[in-house]
Amino acid sequence: MKNNIFLMLFILVGFGFAQVSVKNINEEFSKGNFKKVEELINKKLSENNVSSEEKLDLEYKKDLMQRIRLDFKRSEEDVIKALKKYYPDITSKDLVKWEKDKSLEMMYIDGEKKYFNSAVPNLFRKNKEARLQREKIDGLTVNKGNEFLSKFLPQEVSDKKSKGEFQPIKMRLKYTVTLKKNIVPEGEIIRAWLPYPKEGYENQRNVKMINVNDDKYLIADNDALQRSIYIEKKVVKDEDLKFYVEYEFDSYSDWKNLKADDVKDYNKNSEIFKKYTVEEKPHIVFTDKIKKLSQEINGNETNPYNKVVKIVEWITINIPWTSAREYSTLENIPDYCLSNMQGDCGIKSLLFITLARCAGIPAKWQSGWMLHPYTVTMHDWAQVYFENIGWVHVDPDFGIQPTEDVDVRNFYTNGMDPYRLIVNDDIAIPLYPAKIYPRSEPYDFQRGELEWRGGNLYFDKWNYNMDVEYVKN
Repeated sequence: MKNNIFLMLFILVGFGFAQVSVKNINEEFSKGNFKKVEELINKKLSENNVSSEEKLDLEYKKDLMQRIRLDFKRSEEDVIKALKKYYPDITSKDLVKWEKDKSLEMMYIDGEKKYFNSAVPNLFRKNKEARLQREKIDGLTVNKGNEFLSKFLPQEVSDKKSKGEFQPIKMRLKYTVTLKKNIVPEGEIIRAWLPYPKEGYENQRNVKMINVNDDKYLIADNDALQRSIYIEKKVVKDEDLKFYVEYEFDSYSDWKNLKADDVKDYNKNSEIFKKYTVEEKPHIVFTDKIKKLSQEINGNETNPYNKVVKIVEWITINIPWTSAREYSTLENIPDYCLSNMQGDCGIKSLLFITLARCAGIPAKWQSGWMLHPYTVTMHDWAQVYFENIGWVHVDPDFGIQPTEDVDVRNFYTNGMDPYRLIVNDDIAIPLYPAKIYPRSEPYDFQRGELEWRGGNLYFDKWNYNMDVEYVKN
């Protein structure tokens, strides 16, 4: 730990997907009868025989319902209005077919249809017919990511082959979290955890702290699997409260140029194999659906690298990128992905990790930020272990590239571009120092976390921003 360390005693409260002990509450929750659930919870909390553990679980169930409400705020009228441009005569009856095939994400909350906030954009991403209709009206749009990578990746592959190494990209980042004014009473202390770069990687080197807007802070050790910088600040009336940190590092592509013959059979008695080929509830679970799909994808394939390529290829073809619900509201993320045949980078990565482990390939999580010149956003990916090679990056979301050049085509099955910030090496890891209240994002850690003595501060209470400067070496 570094620099002006101050230590407080925190109580770690770990929460998964809340499953309280009262049967009626869980039944009503599954039906979307949230008002009824609140009544049952409040009644239960008023009893004298509620344990402290059960009380926390019940309170979190209430919090979870509010999180879902925030994700599903669109009414049927909102959706129809948004689609009128493309379907002038559209009515509520026309929405039903998209609801049934899960192109239009909807759930009933207290008997009313409520649509996911990004349901309409996701419809065009997922449904081919709807996408073609939008293109008739708006015309084709240029995918800036594909355009950038179509030029960048061939050059990186060429440089690696000819020079034997990649050139670094030095990036200077300023990450800011802003608590909205008057959310918390004046004078209260806000505890904040912001993402901080991991060190010791070949593709992320020379991490250097530049600035932080408080002279007291705590940086988690590099062996922390979710690395953060912790800051405390006092609320000032009628003012936004800002936390920020600046740092820089050198980032490199990491591409192994693997072929199937490069990979040996696993030592199934090794600690790595045993640790990273097992289930980890609630999300890495070998359900019947996962087992069946793993067999369909891999068939009689025995080569580990070929299995990885086959899984990434299947995800590339079958799982379109869509905006995602908050992960804390999903009971089993890979199952949600396969039930809806959609997902963002993290959803695809957890599906990949689960399918890989089910196929006997050690796989784990990695995440942070994507910092390409065309877009800056949070991003998740994976790593797989090959016996004679070590850990190798795999990005199931970037997937198989649309090119005839096999090395470029399969770049993300055994590599990663340099426009990344690595913060996390696992999911659902306690932060340091530990949070008192349940996290806004209990699995990943990219936006950060805020709380005060009155409770957790969810994402709707604050904003975040990542500024990137590409520094010339």
